[in-house]
Amino acid sequence: MNEHMIRNVVIVGGGTAGWMAAAAFSRFLNNGVTRITLVESEDIGTVGVGEATIPPLLNFNRMLGINENDFIRETGGTYKLGIEFDGWGDVGERYFHPFGAHGHDLGGIHFHQLYLRERKRRVMQDISAWSMSAVAAQAGKFARPAEGAQSAVKELLHAFHFDASLYARFLRRYAEAGGVQRIEGKIVEVALRPEDGHVAAVKLENGQAVEGDLFIDCSGFRGLLIEEALETGYEDWSQWLPCNRAVAVPSSYSGDPDPFTRATARGAGWQWRIPLQQRMGNGLVYCSDFMTAEAAERELLANLEGEPLAKPRHLSFVTGRRKLGWNRNVVALGLSSGFVEPLESTSIHLVQAGITRLIALFPDRRFNPVERDEYNRQMRDLYEDVRDFVILHYKATRRRDTPFWERCRTMNVPETLRRKIDLFRAKGRVFRDGAELFATTSWVAVCLGQHIVPEEHEPAADALDEDKVAAALEEMRQGYLRVAAQLPTHAEFLRHTGAALANTPAPPQPAELSGEPNFSFASETPFNFSANPL
Repeated sequence: MNEHMIRNVVIVGGGTAGWMAAAAFSRFLNNGVTRITLVESEDIGTVGVGEATIPPLLNFNRMLGINENDFIRETGGTYKLGIEFDGWGDVGERYFHPFGAHGHDLGGIHFHQLYLRERKRRVMQDISAWSMSAVAAQAGKFARPAEGAQSAVKELLHAFHFDASLYARFLRRYAEAGGVQRIEGKIVEVALRPEDGHVAAVKLENGQAVEGDLFIDCSGFRGLLIEEALETGYEDWSQWLPCNRAVAVPSSYSGDPDPFTRATARGAGWQWRIPLQQRMGNGLVYCSDFMTAEAAERELLANLEGEPLAKPRHLSFVTGRRKLGWNRNVVALGLSSGFVEPLESTSIHLVQAGITRLIALFPDRRFNPVERDEYNRQMRDLYEDVRDFVILHYKATRRRDTPFWERCRTMNVPETLRRKIDLFRAKGRVFRDGAELFATTSWVAVCLGQHIVPEEHEPAADALDEDKVAAALEEMRQGYLRVAAQLPTHAEFLRHTGAALANTPAPPQPAELSGEPNFSFASETPFNFSANPL
């Protein structure tokens, strides 16, 4: 064993971020030397309103060997195929941002370029008609593709909606089974080493000192270690993302849960709608320059589909990030690292990204600066990528009906985003730098959905025969409709996995699982109800 190995990792704070880190470390730092300790206080609540995710969470669960059906049952989860945006381009308009690709490239030409060319020849449906995920979502259908599926069903790409507090509890059981020690207590002091300013220990209200080599700050917006102790500094992005308040409340609902998130633009912000097994998650994100907390609560409650199940919770935040995610021997995760509003459901992914990068660059007790600098560079780029994509939704509006939207429509944006908008507006080009989170499909969906329509298409698209391209596009569109028609409903699929839905019959007995649809275009079972590990 390396004499410089990290022997004690201390995670400060529980919640989703803390227990995600604890679970991952229990799996990947199980070397017989490194001990993982998590310190949290039951007297300190967690934010816990983030209930929607994006597909990379599949990879995190797969790394931990988590069974997806168990995960869905234990977290009150449902499936998510994308996000429906209502009122963002203009009042009364809707578009869909799907997971997965739009159509198929032909002759080396990206699908959306061929779609743009066809739009000049004839009236076309929205580009989401060429997305398996979007077509299934709008029909209320869902399937989890079986390994080796050969039909369009394999193009379904999903994420999840779930109760974040239940996910934290689920991961706590996983982490403690893997050897993580939890200490109950409120931290009242942070002790720094005089020789280098590293954190030496956190001291609890009962007098106990918890010493560590590496500290993970999951203390929320407060940033107990990264900010209060180390004074790292914060980069404020309010000039581009002016929303700074949120109010959240769960509600009842009738009918089947939709397999998608909905984000509805309101006068001074937007409202989220996230269907879980037993309740609907709702919230209003808004800018306090244009709306009071009382008015926001009234607007949210007036737009619920069912009865509120709790008192509304109010949150304040400043969009931005810590200037360093890793400072000295402290790594910040979750809200202590930064915050970008949950418009594209990126909060949990940013936690996941921080964890996986830290494991890949895990230090020893010498703390080589090159590892810390590389971590900070990668996380800075990721945060700015997410920032720019979320800003795009506000900037690309045509709304002039309220002062808030007029401010968003006319604001300046970062040069990194301005360049991408200009490139897309010219000929529909999307260039991704490095390991950016959002793929071409995402940029195309939002730009076209909010009327950033390219002046031309790429010249290379003209090399393909127009009639053949038109026929191929129509064949794709019809194929997606045929597959969607044969899929089970979202509720049916959830019942088969053992989910307990609020408004549907009890799950069928295992003998009924043989009644899977017969897909004429595939010899194998095209999707899987079974409790397959990810």
